[in-house]
Amino acid sequence: MSYPILVTGAAGGQQGSTGRVVTALLLNQGIPVRAFVHKLDARSEELRTQGAEIFEGDLLDPGAVKAAMKNVKRAYFTYPVTHGLLEAATIFAASASHAGMDLIVNNSQFQGAPADPMFGELQGAPSFRNLQHRLADRIFDWAQVHAVHIQAPPYYENVRALVSRSVAEQDAAFLPWGDGDAVIPLVGAQDVARVAATLLAHSSAPAAHRYPLVSETQTVRQIVATLSKAIGRPIRYVPITDQQWIDGAKERINLHALDHLSHLWRYFREGKEPRQNTGIVREVTGRDPQMLEEFFRTNLESFAPAGR
Repeated sequence: MSYPILVTGAAGGQQGSTGRVVTALLLNQGIPVRAFVHKLDARSEELRTQGAEIFEGDLLDPGAVKAAMKNVKRAYFTYPVTHGLLEAATIFAASASHAGMDLIVNNSQFQGAPADPMFGELQGAPSFRNLQHRLADRIFDWAQVHAVHIQAPPYYENVRALVSRSVAEQDAAFLPWGDGDAVIPLVGAQDVARVAATLLAHSSAPAAHRYPLVSETQTVRQIVATLSKAIGRPIRYVPITDQQWIDGAKERINLHALDHLSHLWRYFREGKEPRQNTGIVREVTGRDPQMLEEFFRTNLESFAPAGR
């Protein structure tokens, strides 16, 4: 492929870092990558040493996005859980349309069941952030840039971030996930990135318009039991209220993400929609998805008590 693939979020964030993984996967296949990063630092320099072309810019800057798309036919779009998603999606879609892009792989979110035929998929969104993703999907569709949407639930990495400290310090998971019977759909960020990279690298157009990715559907009790088995010691699940969770997390999570997650936990507790493993990861990549126990086992250090 002679044109570079534009990858946003290439430097990586605090958890899933799908853009960074997509960049590495494409470079390992000998595919040129233009890595869109927000700032130049050690992470972008590492990408440069791996062979990526580095582009510093802001996804909320139309001029920067337009410049980044020069001589590009395919791109991966992802945006952090903070303000600006709809603005960034609109700028990106409009620029891609003007540039005559062939394919946009859009990192979206899982879709809840529509509750109203008039509003369809926009009705019944679990959170305002989830509604924004649904609107962003439509923006890309209206731009007619052959966008495909990866619709993923919370990542394994989110679970790790939520409980690693309390598990390490108290052998307990304090979460606002109800009595333990709520089913939480999950997927590994590595698999989200593998699906995206596979779609971008393939010479033909993707077969589908949407790719719902769910690799695990465990109850809260099962998730904690899986963690206990993986790390080799018993872990307690301790249900807490939404406000207790917010009070404990507000120093680490921005307000936009805090609002999104609070509504998402409520949605899962209420069990409004059954979720099932979709099998899409294997269908697209030809490999079985990473399972939750495997993820926990490969991240044992995150749950290790201090001094061990």
